[in-house]
Amino acid sequence: DQGGVDISIDDRGVATIEFHHPLSNSLPGKVLRNLAQTIEDAGKDNDVKVILLKSAGDRAFCAGASFDELVSINDLETGKVFFSGFAGVINAIRKAPKFVLCRVQGKAVGGGVGVASATDYTFGTKHAAVKLSELAIGIGPFVVGPAVEKKIGNSAFSQMSINATAWYDAEWAREKGLYTCIHETAEEMDTAIDELASKLSKSNPEAMALLKGVFWEGTEHWDKLLSDRAELSGKLVLSDFTRNATA
Repeated sequence: DQGGVDISIDDRGVATIEFHHPLSNSLPGKVLRNLAQTIEDAGKDNDVKVILLKSAGDRAFCAGASFDELVSINDLETGKVFFSGFAGVINAIRKAPKFVLCRVQGKAVGGGVGVASATDYTFGTKHAAVKLSELAIGIGPFVVGPAVEKKIGNSAFSQMSINATAWYDAEWAREKGLYTCIHETAEEMDTAIDELASKLSKSNPEAMALLKGVFWEGTEHWDKLLSDRAELSGKLVLSDFTRNATA
């Protein structure tokens, strides 16, 4: 099982996109590209009013990019392509002319934090702790950084990036603005998600698209920015320090 992406659209126009992988929903490049394309397609579908992004299972939301792929990188181009995976997902969310809601049922690491930060309205449970672990292996959260910093601010982003082995609990993430609300159980969270999705499905699509554009003003350069950041990470992953750390 190499993971995958599924989409379903209900009669309200709510498109639910679910990604999955057996290793704590860590995502290889193929799945990340599929996820980005699925989000892009849903954004262009006139039958879709709102997008819900979620992961499978009841534990980890997303453990970041595939570690197996990370340790196999042997050249700069492969490294850049690898780190561009989450860049593609973040940019697809950013460009979609629909609100993207996010359901975070458990822990999120690295790229998973980036995805949760890039969405427009993020729900979490009390189990949804977050961590940016990249510096611990000699890299840094360069690709996801713009999305995380935009959502929680430079101070909180710096704190997570520097203390790369620390978990920050769901309440901390809510206080910083990553989660709009946190719930005791996934069932309570799903009820709240369904209520908001229903309201949005009845709202004016044009108004929502224009408002989405307002939310993301000033990010028009992110295609190049995140590509450049992916190249930075691609160089660092080839260093002796990172090779020893991942070993």
